[in-house]
Amino acid sequence: MTTVAITHNDDIARAVAEALQHVPLESLVRGKLVAVKPNETWASADDTTAVTQPDTLRAVLREVKRFEPRELVVTGGAGAGETNEICRIAGLMDVIEAEGATFFDHNRPPFEEVELVYAPEKGIDGPQKSVMVNPRVLEYETLIVVSQLKLHQTATVTMALKNIAMSYPAADYYGHPRHKQKHPHQFFADMHTFIAGMARRFPIDLAITTGHPAMIATGPIGGHPVETGLVIASTDALAADIVGAQLLGFGRQAVRHLWEAAKLELGESEIENMKFPALSMQDAIKAFTRAAYGRELTFESP
Repeated sequence: MTTVAITHNDDIARAVAEALQHVPLESLVRGKLVAVKPNETWASADDTTAVTQPDTLRAVLREVKRFEPRELVVTGGAGAGETNEICRIAGLMDVIEAEGATFFDHNRPPFEEVELVYAPEKGIDGPQKSVMVNPRVLEYETLIVVSQLKLHQTATVTMALKNIAMSYPAADYYGHPRHKQKHPHQFFADMHTFIAGMARRFPIDLAITTGHPAMIATGPIGGHPVETGLVIASTDALAADIVGAQLLGFGRQAVRHLWEAAKLELGESEIENMKFPALSMQDAIKAFTRAAYGRELTFESP
């Protein structure tokens, strides 16, 4: 059974710590080059709701530091602006400096071409056959992805898999934002298959997704932020994303990149094959819907 820890606490640091009690953090971290990838898509002085919050990042870094990584890097590659500026505006840079981590912007050169392999025999074959990345991302021994629980107008949801797929392609090569096509690419021609292909090439060791805040109505920017106090954590990033999608009301077939990642056998996609050592799936749904919609819903997993 795949373990997915869901915790609920108004104090996000406690929720993070409680969730990470249920993952083998020591074996993931001790003596290793650990990269923590927050969501840093876009922020302004008036609106920082679309990105990982400073207290979330601080809580994750402090839990990781307990197990003495050889090096701790906060790696970022913003899609809608300059990474360091977004991190500064959002208060993330202050946390990185205070916690003694290293900041690395993987949007910057040098660039290295990396092949993407799909599975045409399973009906999965994306238009993007390779991607240019900063080679530093190939050196990380443990990749921890810290995401916001959000809807996305193209990807349906955006959590761990989407966080990496649309951040690792180097924006200094492809353009800021990437749809400007400084160099040609097909990321948006079939975003879902691209996300699945990137998840296969760049596996995530630990997914941490928070609803602090979650974003509903639309996203990844400009939706309605709601404070839920929920944290999802799993060493199976696909399972964590499946659970997050379920909280938003989507089964795995409703989110094509999750469906295709399951066909690529990148993780567990069946809720029935997951164990929840903290909050149950149904209790998490009740907590989320109470915060998001003002009433408890108890819809079943499909």
